[in-house]
Order: sequence, then C-alpha cells, then structure tokens
Amino acid sequence: MAFGFSPKHHENITLTGSTDEELLHMALETVKKLNWDIGDIHKTKFVAYTKFSLLSWGEEVSIDIKNGTISLKSECTGNQITDWGKNKKNVTQFMAMFDTLKNEFSIHPVESKPSELGKNFVAEEEEEVIMPSPLSQKEKMSGFLSFFRPTEGYYITPIVVNINIVVFIIMVMFGVNILLPDNESLLLLGANYQPVTLDGQWWRLLSSCFLHIGIFHLLMNMYALVYIGLMLEPYIGRLRFLSAYILTGIAGSTVSLYWNDPIISAGASGAIFGMYGVFIALLTTNLIEKSAKKSLLISILFFVGYNIFYGLKGGIDNAAHIGGLITGLLIGYSFYPGLIKPNVPKLKTATVTLLSALILVFSLTVLTTTPPSEIDKYNKEIEQFVLLEEKAMLLIDKFYDPSYRNDIHEIAETGVGYWNDCIRLIDKLNQYVLPDKIHYRNTRLKFYCQLRIKSFETMAKAAAEDTNAYNNKIDNYNFAIDELINELSRN
Repeated sequence: MAFGFSPKHHENITLTGSTDEELLHMALETVKKLNWDIGDIHKTKFVAYTKFSLLSWGEEVSIDIKNGTISLKSECTGNQITDWGKNKKNVTQFMAMFDTLKNEFSIHPVESKPSELGKNFVAEEEEEVIMPSPLSQKEKMSGFLSFFRPTEGYYITPIVVNINIVVFIIMVMFGVNILLPDNESLLLLGANYQPVTLDGQWWRLLSSCFLHIGIFHLLMNMYALVYIGLMLEPYIGRLRFLSAYILTGIAGSTVSLYWNDPIISAGASGAIFGMYGVFIALLTTNLIEKSAKKSLLISILFFVGYNIFYGLKGGIDNAAHIGGLITGLLIGYSFYPGLIKPNVPKLKTATVTLLSALILVFSLTVLTTTPPSEIDKYNKEIEQFVLLEEKAMLLIDKFYDPSYRNDIHEIAETGVGYWNDCIRLIDKLNQYVLPDKIHYRNTRLKFYCQLRIKSFETMAKAAAEDTNAYNNKIDNYNFAIDELINELSRN
C-alpha cells in the first residue's frame, strides 16, 4: 500500500538481447492485453491509463525504456492519499503479462515504421510542443517543504497556500480557537456575512476566501488546492491561475450571499471548486492528450460530485462551491482560445481583463440589488429594543431618589411604557420568517419584558408607600430576571 501526494509505485525490468524499440512494442502489446488506454507514444516511452472502477479512480502508468531497462511507474490520478495497493498491483500485472508475452515475440530487430505504432505516436520534431502529463509537475517536488516554495510552473499556488496559512496563524495568535473559531472572531477577521457585507463591507467577498473555520478546514482545503495547482498552473500560467482563483472566489462568495439565508461563511472552498471547474473545462477540450484527460476527468468529476453531495447534509456552504465551480467552467472555456494561441499574448490579457470586468459587474449587481433578509431586518430592529431597554433601566435609580418622590407614578408609567413598546416590537419581529431558535429567543425576551414590568410596578408601589414590605417580592423578580439574562446570554 502506497501513501503520498499522489501515491505511486515504481519498479524496473532489465532485459538483454532486445533493442529498446523491440521492448517498446512488447510493452505496448502488454498494455493492450491489460485493456488499459494508451496515451501519447514517444520514441522510447509512453503512458497508459487504467480503467475507472469502484476500487480505483484510475491510475497513470508510465513506461520509459532506456538501454534495455523498462522503468515502470503507476501513479494515482485522483487526490487520494493512499492507493490501497492499486499501484503495486498495476505494476505486478504489467510485469506478469509482459513475461508471458515476451516468449511469443521472435527475437529479431523490429523494423516497424513510426506510423505503425498508431495515431498516438508523437514524432520527434513534435515532442517539444506536446503538453506534458498533468501529473508530471509532481515529480519536481522534492520533499514536504517543496510544496510551499514557488518554482517554475508552480508559482502562484504555494503563495496562495502560504497566505492562507499565515492568516490562520494570525487568527490563533489573537486567541481564536484552533478547532472551532467563534462567530464573533470570524466576523472580525473578514468572514462573509450578508448583513455586514451588504452594508458596504464588500471586501469580505474576497477576504473570506483566505479565512478558515478551524485547522481541519484549512488542511483539507490546502490539500485540494495543492493537488489542483500542481496539475493546472503549469498549463495556464501565473496570470490566468491567479485571476481565476480570485474571480471564482469572489463569484462563489457572491452566490453564497445571494442564495443562502444569512450565514457566516469563510474558506477557500469556492475558489478551489472554481479551479477544479477551470480544469474540468480544459479536460473537455483538445488541449490535453485524450487518454490522459479521460482518466483525469473521471477522477475530478468524482471528487467534485462527492463533495457537493456531502455538502447537502448541512453546515456546508454548497452555494459557494457551486457558484465557484460554474464560474470556473466559464473561465476555463474562455481561457482555451488563448492557450492554443500562445504566440498572441494580447489574447491572454484581453481575456483576463474581460472576465474580471464581467464577474465584478455581476458581483456588484448582486450586492446592490439583493434586498435585506428577514434576519437583516430583525438585527436592525432589535437595536431599537436595546435603546428602549436602556431608557427604561435609567429610570430605576429615580425610584430610590427622594427628590423624585412626587413623580413616582409618572416615572413608573414611563418605564412600563418603554417595556410595553419592547413587547410590541417583539410581536412585530415574530412575524418575520426567522429560524426557530430566534423565535424562541423572542419568546424569552417577551417574558423578560413582562418580568420587568412587574418589577417596575412593585418598585413604584414600594417607593410611593415608603415601605420595605415589598423587598422579597422585588428580590424574587430580580432573581428571575437574572436567570433569564444568563439563559439569553448562553444562547
């Protein structure tokens, strides 16, 4: 069983008495017998892809022949961490089939023409213009730290990963819970939340893409980002990759804002799904070799489909995922004309500029036309409740001030009036479509106001009669009020 990023297994076969060209033909026949899909065939090497199954997302098998030695490598095309022995099994199957077939070949020079190798053969003069396998960039990774160092073909991805990690470290340094940050901290640091984002804090559409809700959320997202970055960035380059990441992140946040009831949303998931969308779009074009794109497309679609389905269980911002994914698909197809015409740099710049304008206009339109939600209205009107409560509470001291002795009844009526205004406001707010938790809170707030009214009336009566006879009753009301305040503060 192999572990890694991605899991792989490598072995060599050394033979004597056969030329490299003969070994190439025998290897091709072996792959055909195993019913694997054959990719590009070069003079001394080729790649093949195993079939998708319930036990495998498909593996890329590389066969490289040099001086009588066949170098075999089987590598997962999906983003799983372990292969459950599948790669070793592929290599073992190849070696067993090759050993069976080699006895059927006559040992003499093979004089086949390159064209006889089939339509997958790549002539020597064409090799420089053929795009490498999307998995080839992973071979340049030399150790764990290399995933965080910008290199040629893998430049923007590690920078984005490092920014996400630094933001999380800053969160922790400020005392935020490493496993489950509280909502107040997330809002303070830039999470996306409809009431505040629509209230002019539009930068949250982007800042939320670099903020994560706990260490596990960060690790899962960065793993997915590194995987897609290693395969996609070498194809589309720095400018396209960076612009696609930012634009799909903003689009995902915008869709989340429009589609969901007000929720606190954070994470790079929308942008990451966007990058997967870009890659899916390119895998449906002719940019990538046919057999490679077929295997990769199946594994990527499986990954995306599983995560969207998993997001249906609740507590996950699927709107951001789907918004980022669809935007990524559109961006991917928009990039294609410039990718097949690399000698026209203005086409790349024009595409990025136009896409940026369109997505920003879309986001601005949503932000300026989305009406306040019921919860947004509730949050604004509950501020009036707080103001009325403050006015009522300021009157309590006057009950015990001798200079106000002649105004006791007027003070009591004013205070009770404030609390009745609070009750009427709560009744109004209960007509909104709100979560059950808020409706229950409103019920308790109404009971709180009723207790305050009884307490006010009793204090006014005690002050008017200048007696301590009602102290126990007032204490009981105050005890019940304190208990209710503690309950509300916990919820």
